[in-house]
Amino acid sequence: MGDSDQLLTSEPVPWPIHTDRLTLRPAASSDASAVRSYRRLPEVSRWIGADPSDADWPEYFEKRLARTLVIEKDHRVIGDLMLSSRDGWAQLEVADQAKSTEAELGWTLDPAFSGQGYATEAVRELIRICFVDLGLRRITANCFADNQPSWRLMERLGMRRELASKRDSLHRELGWLDGYGYALLADEWRARLEQ
Repeated sequence: MGDSDQLLTSEPVPWPIHTDRLTLRPAASSDASAVRSYRRLPEVSRWIGADPSDADWPEYFEKRLARTLVIEKDHRVIGDLMLSSRDGWAQLEVADQAKSTEAELGWTLDPAFSGQGYATEAVRELIRICFVDLGLRRITANCFADNQPSWRLMERLGMRRELASKRDSLHRELGWLDGYGYALLADEWRARLEQ
């Protein structure tokens, strides 16, 4: 898994993190059942990258632990976040300066808690963690263009659409769909805070 193994357990992040209504913390093996309960719902599994069988779920979840946070509301897991670091593209002579400077984000929320601003609150805090606690310079996120709630969340949080691709994303039921890619730089995020 590489560099992302250490991101969620790095010292600069004082886990757990509390927002006004939520708690974010690194996922644990004991969270597998709670996360599976909403990820298996058709309205959720439709848009996520993998929908393993119940038998394969424990192994799949264990493989994702190093890059997964859970979102808790009143001590109940209501969603999860993905934080996967990567190196920025660089020429060979300066590649060491681009090590683990970027991260890809992802999110899933139990539909029972949608429409209440929890996803916005959790992802906003994840962005702050990336730029302040972890010192990253750039974050990205991708989605199917048909997944309107996801790209609207990105735009609400100030992310910029950098990619609109035609039928590049293969959906397990709908075939080839258009995809969107969003990004945000740390200095853009800081400038928005100062406004």
